[in-house]
Amino acid sequence: MDTPAHPHGDPFARLDEQAEVRRAAGLVRTLRPRPADSPLLDLASNDYLGLTRHPEIVEGAAAAARTWGAGATGSRLVTGSTELHAELERELAEFCGFEAALVLSSGYAANLAAVTALAPHGTLIVSDAGNHASLIDGCRLARGTTAVAAHNDPEAVRKALGTHHGPALAVTDSVFSVDGDRAPLAELAAVCRGSGAGLLLDDAHGLGVLGDGGQGAAYAAGLAGAPDVVATVTLSKSLGSQGGAVLGPARASGPRWTPPRPFISATAPAPAAAGGALAALRLLRREPARAARARVVATALHAGLTRAGLEAVRPDAAVVSVRAPSPDEAVAWAADCRAEGLVVGCFRPPSVPDGISRLRLTARADLTDARITDAVRTIVRTAP
Repeated sequence: MDTPAHPHGDPFARLDEQAEVRRAAGLVRTLRPRPADSPLLDLASNDYLGLTRHPEIVEGAAAAARTWGAGATGSRLVTGSTELHAELERELAEFCGFEAALVLSSGYAANLAAVTALAPHGTLIVSDAGNHASLIDGCRLARGTTAVAAHNDPEAVRKALGTHHGPALAVTDSVFSVDGDRAPLAELAAVCRGSGAGLLLDDAHGLGVLGDGGQGAAYAAGLAGAPDVVATVTLSKSLGSQGGAVLGPARASGPRWTPPRPFISATAPAPAAAGGALAALRLLRREPARAARARVVATALHAGLTRAGLEAVRPDAAVVSVRAPSPDEAVAWAADCRAEGLVVGCFRPPSVPDGISRLRLTARADLTDARITDAVRTIVRTAP
């Protein structure tokens, strides 16, 4: 049957125009489904501790599915909260040094929940210019007013807070996902306390890598358990599973917290995700050296690349960023690496706040020295 013409023209024609603009700028993204068993060396995922396929973590997920079923069946406030979710929350809070934890369906949802709940109308939010998209979206959804501060600049945060007389919240990544640099958390906390502001940090890239045995950036900075600090984490990186959590004092992250929409209106994480994350957390407690190994691997990657003359940012955690001349050359570089058996991340506008394209490498604790050497050789050999 013929589709009748729209009297005012095609309402979605602009989507084709926007796609053409992205194509001309070399910014088209393509989904690339991966097979279950790939021979490629992976330096693009966020599996920092190499736990996604670890037998204990896989069995933890499978056992949870056998016990609780494939899905959570509802939101956390209806039928989605299982004893397994509660167990994960208790152990996660204890491990990271916070009073309470609240598990959500993703790290993205955890950031939306935390920002919107902690920054109601009348609140000033001071957000780092390099923050992750989920924190930026949280600021947009919150009813407070947002001021963007220069990247990793506590003095800029202090000045922004000084313009406001009322509730305030500083928001930052602990480890920034593009270049892998670390926020000056102790200095930011001091600035916030001097202004009576709270501090919210997204520790997606710190959990499992920073702190004693991977307890996270807040723990490493001496801020874990502080009454004026809230952290968010994801369960999909170092813990090799899926989901997110908000950590902090019980009034801001536990059962007594007035839950925001990303918690109320979303189905709970599947039992398999909770079971896998809990198994990974317990393994990390038994094998804390995995965190240090991830940092060692990142340092080795950086050293090899810089010795070869490439411009790589010194890693503070497990992310190594290598600058590329342009978006097109970054894409071609990543494709050439793949053709030689190495998968690397390719970051370019608009995903990067500074407009600079780069390859993004993620260190894994399970990489051998030989594989690190092979990866460096491939990246150097294919460099534009």
